[in-house]
Amino acid sequence: MTVPPPLVAVVDDDESVRESLPDLLRELGYSARAFASAQEFLAFDSIADMACLILDVAMPGMSGPELHHELALQGRAIPIIFVTGLTDKSLASELLQRGAVAYLIKPFSEQELREALAAALPGT
Repeated sequence: MTVPPPLVAVVDDDESVRESLPDLLRELGYSARAFASAQEFLAFDSIADMACLILDVAMPGMSGPELHHELALQGRAIPIIFVTGLTDKSLASELLQRGAVAYLIKPFSEQELREALAAALPGT
């Protein structure tokens, strides 16, 4: 019996990221599902199936850090990789202290993504 690949969610308001990043994740051997907002992700009925979350920091409505906090309040321990165009080192430090696995600055390399995914999903 074949084990299905881990499901990685991409939550980003940038349409180009939502289109390209899931394709790259599939090339790397993961399943992927994209969401345009934190609210759309929270409305998904299978959040528990997510092995990892790649989450934009700055989005309209609920931000990435706010979604991270909401998931913690719900008791959902999903490894989170934050992605952003912001180079705020203090924000990166704060998010990593709060439990994020990685903080990648756009545009990030395939190797940086691989390393972040390996940290988030050891053994995959």
